Amino acid sequence: MAEKIKLLLAEDEAALGQIIKESLETRDFEVTLCDNGEKAFEKYQSDQPDLLVLDVMMPKKDGFTLAKDIRAIDDAIPIIFLTAKSQTADVVEGFSIGGNDYLKKPFSMEELIVRIHNLLNRTKVQKTSESLVIGAYTFDFPKQQLAFKNEKPTQLTHREAHLLFHLIKNKNQVLDRSLILNKLWGTDDFFSARSMDVFITKLRKKLQKDEKIQIINVRGFGYKLTD
Repeated sequence: MAEKIKLLLAEDEAALGQIIKESLETRDFEVTLCDNGEKAFEKYQSDQPDLLVLDVMMPKKDGFTLAKDIRAIDDAIPIIFLTAKSQTADVVEGFSIGGNDYLKKPFSMEELIVRIHNLLNRTKVQKTSESLVIGAYTFDFPKQQLAFKNEKPTQLTHREAHLLFHLIKNKNQVLDRSLILNKLWGTDDFFSARSMDVFITKLRKKLQKDEKIQIINVRGFGYKLTD
């Protein structure tokens, strides 16, 4: 019998948290529910879950702060934020501190389950993928590290690593903007598009030691990585 996927859910709305927990358990997930960020951090350390679903607005420790604390010691675990916020800056902040996806309240359980499975599948690909070379850089996708020649590797965030992976795999070809947004962000809406632009800027800076490498914005279509 296959081992159940362990999921840590941090949600301070008791009724909503229980609904999500019970719905996921009927899909064969093993769910631990916490009603504040401090409890969630303790459970993360003791239970070693496979994935985190974190409400942004929580007492004692909010979801963003909790994610920052976890990312300081764990670069690998997938994180989904649940948020009532819709401001671009809040969405971008969530991705910038290491979130992998977000859902705006109210949301359907089916959408949450699809996003969970997509994240778990991407994590599985990440663990089995090989190192890649681009110009004078070596990109270790499983470790999410980018190294220039013999220098100490730079640690990338989940989002940076997956975006760079797809750019390299499609080198010298246009990476369709809408396609990659739906694949990595789960939607191609305005907030996700702004977030992707931020990550493209970050990758350009991290690749700037090799002047031959460019990430070109092909207006109206997407991005193209060349070396």
